[in-house]
Amino acid sequence: EVQLVESGGGSVKVGGSLKLTCRASGLLVEDYAVGWFRQVPGKEREGVSCMGRDGDVWYQNSVKDRFTLSKDIAKNTLYLQMNSLNPEDTAVYYCVADPTEYSDYEVCNEMHLEYWGQGTPVTVSS
Repeated sequence: EVQLVESGGGSVKVGGSLKLTCRASGLLVEDYAVGWFRQVPGKEREGVSCMGRDGDVWYQNSVKDRFTLSKDIAKNTLYLQMNSLNPEDTAVYYCVADPTEYSDYEVCNEMHLEYWGQGTPVTVSS
């Protein structure tokens, strides 16, 4: 059974940092296109940062230079380091994985991905 389990969400002040963790089981992150999406209530999910099977990484414009996506193959874990957080980053963040040979851009712009985590909430307040 495939599981993606996110953790690390929480409440922070504007300008603060959080590091999200996604622990995978039942699949190897090195063999999958992976990434992070987020969703605000009442809005569609949007791709935040994704890594294609080739290892390239795509970032949504609003998070460039603030967020960093990485993965630890030995731990089979995906991370999202989020710095300089602002209220617009408030959302539920989801980890995703798909076996398709998507590019980094394609992963973050494809809604019908194979595996999703349960989400971890992030709240940024002033």
